[in-house]
Amino acid sequence: MAHPHSEAVEDEATSERREAIVELGEALRDLVQHASATEAATADLRRVAALVRAATAPLADHPRGRTQMPSADDLLAGIRLYNPVTGAGSALAPPLHIEVVDGVVVGTCVLGLAYEGPPMYAHGGVSALLLDQLLGHVVSADGHPGLTVSLVTRYRAPVPLQTPLRLTGHVTGLNSRGAEASGIIATAADPEKALVEATASFASLRVDQAMRLFGAALHPDATDPAAAHD
Repeated sequence: MAHPHSEAVEDEATSERREAIVELGEALRDLVQHASATEAATADLRRVAALVRAATAPLADHPRGRTQMPSADDLLAGIRLYNPVTGAGSALAPPLHIEVVDGVVVGTCVLGLAYEGPPMYAHGGVSALLLDQLLGHVVSADGHPGLTVSLVTRYRAPVPLQTPLRLTGHVTGLNSRGAEASGIIATAADPEKALVEATASFASLRVDQAMRLFGAALHPDATDPAAAHD
C-alpha cells in the first residue's frame, strides 16, 4: 500500500530536482559564455579545464539513454528542461522565453558571444533554431502541434549579440496535414524591423505515428500526439 503522503513527497522531490537542474543550467551557461569571451592567460585556461573535467565526473556516472526521458520532464505539461532553445537546464539554450501576449506568441532572449558567427553577430543557424522553436510553439498554442516539415528563413540584416531580442510569430494557415506559421526576429528596441523572417510548415501526428517514432521514449505519453513534438 502506498504511503498516504507519497504523492506529495514525490512532487516535492521533483520540484527540488527541477530547481537543482535549473541552478546547474545557469552555472553551465555562465561557464559557456565566459569561456567564449575570455582572454585569460593560457595557464588559467588549462587550470579551468582541469577543474571542469573533475566537476563532470559525478554527472558522468549517472547517464540516461537515448530512449529514456529525463525524470524531471513532463511532456504533457510542456516541461522540457534540457530543450536546447528554451530549456532552463540546458547549457546550450540562451534560453528563449516564450509567452502569448494579446494573441501573439512572443519570444525574448539575449545571445552572448557563444553564438557568434560573423564578428559581433549571431550565427545564421542560431536564428533558424530560434525561429523553428518559436513557430513550433505558435502552432501548438493554436491547437495544431506537429513536427517541422519545412523552415524557410530570409536574412534581412545581421542579428546583434549581447542585445535584447524580440521574436514574434502567428499561424498563417491550416491544411490537411497540419499548420503553417510565420515569424520574425527583431531587436526589443526596434521590434517592427525584421532582421530575420521565417515561414514554416508543421505536420500533425496520428497516434500510431507518434507511437512508431517515439513510443519507447515517450511511454505512456506517446498515446497523445500533442506530446510528441517540441
